[in-house]
Amino acid sequence: MTRCLPPLLVLLLLAAGAGGQPKPPVPAFIQADELEDVFLASLPGVRAKQLAGDPATRRTSNRIDLPRGWQGTSGGAPGRSMEIFVIAGSVTLADVELGPGGYAYLPAGSLGFNLQSIDGARILFFVNDADPEAVIRSPIILNSDLLPWEPTATRGIATRELRNDPGTGATTWLMRIDAAASMPWQSSSVLREGYLISGTYQHAECVAGEPVADIYLPGGYFYRPADTVNGGPLSRAETDSVWLLRETSGAEHSFADGCPPPPQGD
Repeated sequence: MTRCLPPLLVLLLLAAGAGGQPKPPVPAFIQADELEDVFLASLPGVRAKQLAGDPATRRTSNRIDLPRGWQGTSGGAPGRSMEIFVIAGSVTLADVELGPGGYAYLPAGSLGFNLQSIDGARILFFVNDADPEAVIRSPIILNSDLLPWEPTATRGIATRELRNDPGTGATTWLMRIDAAASMPWQSSSVLREGYLISGTYQHAECVAGEPVADIYLPGGYFYRPADTVNGGPLSRAETDSVWLLRETSGAEHSFADGCPPPPQGD
């Protein structure tokens, strides 16, 4: 299986993969279980896999395992907002119990919420850059299972919106892809990251005019820069699959006719 270098590195050169195929110059086809554990000062005593991060701004994306009986706070950093999504187990955040599918958005300034897990939990934990244009100023705490799935223009694909800030356009959502459903070639005008919550899913990245495909299992992750063409006929759900997706600013989403060749001269 083709693998990418660790997500903290921005790859600038294409490397030859198995069979001579190029490797995506972006963190893609990553499995969180294969990443080394890292220490998080804001959440002591947990096992963390850092999916992506920026040391200059302290923006970070992590998968965290809270051990049985863990107690602390939501952590974070001054001037940063946070997001939590419960993958497995349960946590109690500010006296609200969240099981699998539980989601919380804590805007900048709302630090130190009590956080605990009696029986242990696996969560996604994001620390975002502050944005003065943000309109959502109050915490959002919800059970995503209570939200309806909204159909999209692509057959077999539906979404649940967890957060959409009208000031910045920052959006976090779930996407469900039915077994055998395929995704057209497409791109987003802003950076997008995704974590596969459940299912088995094959996706393709357009690299130097070639589609490069690989399989994501639960715990699969990508960090895709703006305007990166991806999807296409090789992209399909092997089983019903659910992704958590994030974009931290407003975006334009567009479809592409295919995997375009690189510009002349590149």
